[in-house]
Amino acid sequence: MPNYVLLRAFEAAARLESFTLAAKELHLTQSAISHQIKELEDYFGKPLFFRKNRKVEPTSEGRRLLESLSRIFDVIEAACNEVTLAPNSQVLALHCSPSFAAKWLSPRLPEFIKANPDITIRLTSGAEPIDLLRNQEIDVAISYQFTPTGPGITSVSLGEEKIIPMCSPDLIDPTISVEELMSKLTLIESSLNLHTWERWFEINHLKNPSTRKMSFDRAALSISAAVDGIGAVLESVRFAERELSRGELVEIGQQIFLPTTDRTHFLSYRSNTKNSQKIKLFNEWIFSKAGVTP
Repeated sequence: MPNYVLLRAFEAAARLESFTLAAKELHLTQSAISHQIKELEDYFGKPLFFRKNRKVEPTSEGRRLLESLSRIFDVIEAACNEVTLAPNSQVLALHCSPSFAAKWLSPRLPEFIKANPDITIRLTSGAEPIDLLRNQEIDVAISYQFTPTGPGITSVSLGEEKIIPMCSPDLIDPTISVEELMSKLTLIESSLNLHTWERWFEINHLKNPSTRKMSFDRAALSISAAVDGIGAVLESVRFAERELSRGELVEIGQQIFLPTTDRTHFLSYRSNTKNSQKIKLFNEWIFSKAGVTP
């Protein structure tokens, strides 16, 4: 493995896309950074940067190395931070799908933190499912539309979720039927959502209109777009609790359209950690909040 100093210089230069900025961050000269990068490139036998006039840009190999090093340095930083915790403190590392983390979990976490002051939460998020057997630094993972399976992994559903069409109350026109309204609204989609508008129209025996559509890669963004009055969104009530309670969104055709439910979120942990006190406490708490019995 190459010297850590070389990897640190590369990570800073690739992240900042500048040898000068990397030198300032690491309190070195630009010449020192340049020599360290050259030594690392000699080690790998290939260039890691495209050199331009006032900036540098990682090559494809450089970008792959940067992605891996960024995750590793984050883990190292977190490990160092944990050394400074109180003697009886524990760190619970959670990895969660982004929209669930932002729209459902984060508003509730203060309650868990208050009840468990000796447990420090370290939360990361990402759309891609995480392999808990390979990522030992993660204690609990909450995934979307994916159930982690395999020997050594325990996965539990976080319950049924109601999927409904929603829009801003400003878009509701009381002079027309909800069926006609649906044919006129822009349809907002979440690209990761398996519950599509096409399927919804089919279930409700309605003609799928050739209306405008807008797609986002996060449910949270789709919800925000609906609040802004762009159109109607088909999403889980779990993601829109606050917006519905504030009246920023309303359900379209309540008691008219057929209800849709699904199990879309799953909590997973390594089976050999089931007796860990911090994991037991968190699991009991989140199952209670989600209203499910594991």
